Amino acid sequence: MLNYLFLIFYVGTVLCNATQRPNFVVILTDDQDSFMDGMTPMKNVNRLIGNEGVTFTNSYVTSPICCPSRASFLTGMYVHNHLTQNNSLAGGCYGQLWRQKEHRIFANLLKNAGYETFYAGKYMNQYGVKAAGGPELVPPGWSEWHGLVGNSVYYDFTMSNNGVPSHLTEQYLTDVIRDLSVSYIENQTESAPFLMVLAPPAPHQPFTPAPRHRDVYKNHTVVRYPNFNVVKMDKHWLLRMPPAPLPDTMLPELDRVFRMRWESLLAVDEMVADIIGALEETSKLDNTYIIFTSDNGYHIGQFAQVYDKRQPYESDIKVPLLIRGPGITRNSTNHQAVLNIDLAPTILKLADVKQSHMDGLPIDFERENDVVEERYMLIEYYGEGRDGSVDSKCPWKYDSNNLAECYPEYACKCQDSRNNTFICLRHIAEHINYKYCEFIDSEGCKELYDLRNDPYELTNKSMEEFQAIIAWYSHYLKKMIKCVGAANCNNPLDEFRVLRLM
Repeated sequence: MLNYLFLIFYVGTVLCNATQRPNFVVILTDDQDSFMDGMTPMKNVNRLIGNEGVTFTNSYVTSPICCPSRASFLTGMYVHNHLTQNNSLAGGCYGQLWRQKEHRIFANLLKNAGYETFYAGKYMNQYGVKAAGGPELVPPGWSEWHGLVGNSVYYDFTMSNNGVPSHLTEQYLTDVIRDLSVSYIENQTESAPFLMVLAPPAPHQPFTPAPRHRDVYKNHTVVRYPNFNVVKMDKHWLLRMPPAPLPDTMLPELDRVFRMRWESLLAVDEMVADIIGALEETSKLDNTYIIFTSDNGYHIGQFAQVYDKRQPYESDIKVPLLIRGPGITRNSTNHQAVLNIDLAPTILKLADVKQSHMDGLPIDFERENDVVEERYMLIEYYGEGRDGSVDSKCPWKYDSNNLAECYPEYACKCQDSRNNTFICLRHIAEHINYKYCEFIDSEGCKELYDLRNDPYELTNKSMEEFQAIIAWYSHYLKKMIKCVGAANCNNPLDEFRVLRLM
């Protein structure tokens, strides 16, 4: 009789575990590039996620700036559909229009399906400010909420802990997120699956490393790829504005920023190891998908820019993406083209939760990794001109309503402008790797790059013999910028399935 009861218990336990829904841990860094060796400091991430799962080589974001990209990650939607266009309240960054749509984020769908949901770190740049409801406002979709008020910082910050604000001065934010997340894992019961989204500040400006990591990379300098401090007259006017090239006196500052960015990431790398350790100690690791990525990339000196994002080049739009979890092939590399809007539908599909409004596609982990399926991806950016961000010491103050991010420490090289507004098409297939961009400016600037033969985007082919390709891409862009839903956004031109550019 006892043996019979034991058999029933054993079979029941096996069946229960077989049908148990997976957990999800997403680590979303801030401004971490993949183009400029941004993953070099991430030894634990590469070892514990990459070696135990899949690393994507063609991972992109829908917009090269924080708030629009984070809105795309949360909703699975392109910028023109969620309408968060820049980092300001007026531009949709946690403004009233966003808050009316916020219930559509993937975390809310998981929560409604029975998941416990946890968030810690930066959310959206304007979250928690008084004009956006203050830190007492907890976004929908989160069972436990520890949201940073405002933009990324490392010390002297305010967090909303389930709607109760607390101000911390001495604690290092990445370590606070680590402690909160490890404690959450250790106290999770087996009754419900969970989602965790962890959003540390690194390596966002001011690039502050933890004291234990200062000067770890003191002998390193910024990588000087062929597009470093190069002036190209065939690019958008903002890149050509003086000083071009950057003066030699600016280069040590670029080296400093590069080093500090790497050093600030070391605490994130430690955090990832501690979280995976906690999952393993609590027997949750085998049933958990762990996703590591960033909200956008970054440039430091490329094309005589200083350090920032907001541009359509690979440094700004290409990001790390590593995933491990049940059924994912260990130590594999995937060359499929993926976007940050694909993560939400991927998570929902793995959790067996339905959605109908997203523009992204679930990642197919069973597809042959070395066969690249053709894909067209849209990149959108809506440039800002922001009075107050043009320093009076710079000669451009007369045009301060049309320019932004112009400071003496940047050698007065402006990082943004109203007509730094562009839409781009990334076209990737087995033998295709193109980018085509159209700027909304008085020059009618167009840029076309063949990245198979020109990975550093040194030659704008839009003025050469590629007018038929440009006409095709321009036509495709006009469809993409109006697309809604996964089917429409991934095949807006049914009459033309494939463009072969051999």
